[in-house]
Amino acid sequence: MAHLQSSAVAQITKIVERYKDEPTPLMMILEDVQKEYGYIPLEVQELISDLTDIPVSEIYGVVTFYSFFSLTPKGKYVIGVCLGTACYVKGAQLILDKFCEILKIKPGETTPDGLFTIDVLRCIGACAIAPAVSVNGKVYPQVKVDNVIKIINTYEHKEMEAQ
Repeated sequence: MAHLQSSAVAQITKIVERYKDEPTPLMMILEDVQKEYGYIPLEVQELISDLTDIPVSEIYGVVTFYSFFSLTPKGKYVIGVCLGTACYVKGAQLILDKFCEILKIKPGETTPDGLFTIDVLRCIGACAIAPAVSVNGKVYPQVKVDNVIKIINTYEHKEMEAQ
């Protein structure tokens, strides 16, 4: 825990306190920490363990079981490629491969500039518009391999405008 700044310790303590009267507070605590910081590193899990008396092994098990929790920081733009059955049969793997090729990262990784993370999603409930890709929650329907560079350029352009 020596790596955590005092302000982070105070914020996480506040989150834990918010759920002190809940019979099973772990998921709520982890969700709030993930929202606040974007990921849940081991040092944070150890702090939560100390504050709740929940073993680190149990916390780690939850964080690694659920795909919406992350142990590492995510990029500013999280690209989720759905590989559910409908998306997969309509070419989602080729779309995923193209994102990886262009961004030069593998699923679960973040570009060195911290701009993009690629996540594999199992189903986003958009089967009627398969193959589907989401970027920070915005869903792109019926994505083709040729659309990948345009999607990436949209977010790179936003960054250039912001500078």
